Amino acid sequence: MLELLPIIAFIVSFFTSQAGISGAFLLLPIQIGLLGISSPTASSTNLAYNLIAIPSGIYGYKAEKRFIPALALSILAGSIPGIILGSFIRVAFMPEATFKRFVGLVLLYFGVRLFTAQRKTSIVREIKIKRANLFRVEFEFGGKTYVFSTLSISAVSFIVGVIGGAYGVGGGALITPMLVTTFGLPIHATASATLLSTFVSSAVGVTSYALMGYPPNPKVAILFGMGGLAGIYCGARVQRYVPERVIRVILATVVFALAFRYLLNP
Repeated sequence: MLELLPIIAFIVSFFTSQAGISGAFLLLPIQIGLLGISSPTASSTNLAYNLIAIPSGIYGYKAEKRFIPALALSILAGSIPGIILGSFIRVAFMPEATFKRFVGLVLLYFGVRLFTAQRKTSIVREIKIKRANLFRVEFEFGGKTYVFSTLSISAVSFIVGVIGGAYGVGGGALITPMLVTTFGLPIHATASATLLSTFVSSAVGVTSYALMGYPPNPKVAILFGMGGLAGIYCGARVQRYVPERVIRVILATVVFALAFRYLLNP
């Protein structure tokens, strides 16, 4: 089974990275259900996987000039304290059965968000920052102008960080649907920022879990990470050619399947 982990991670991350998601949330049930790793350690291992796999995707998106630094910083300002709190809540207050139901509900929620957030995709071009200050950022992408409040995104990211810290996904799998549905931002422009925020918050999460006595499983993290490193890079480079609605339908289908598995078999 272990020799298949890089292949599984490559396939998963190739598709999820196109939405700015590392794919860690889909690797969690493999660790718990097939490898028999306890859920706190599996969560920590997921975060370690992010540290290995994500940098290649960030590089790919930056090479195509589709990166918004202010967006990444706004997400991090909320998600870092949130993920510390979330990892503590996971270890101290959530037994195994409760954790699985929690995972199912979270998956079900952002599966719905992914599925219902379909829209027409503009031609994918470079991002042009028009105005940016501490509270407001305005940028042009695909012939349209978008505006977001940095404080609002930080507030939402804190809540996402708490959930992501408890689930061991770094938060990207939750913040992406929020950016698209709540803030109306195009996924082709936000993917790089969510990957960077996931990378940094994952470093914080791994440290938090290790300090509480749940370090990651190094062998599993490396095997997953090898596949994810290649998968995320390839996904980032082909994303501009994939319509947004296609990415969302694929993700939503997988997420719904996992959500019902956890809810029906806690």
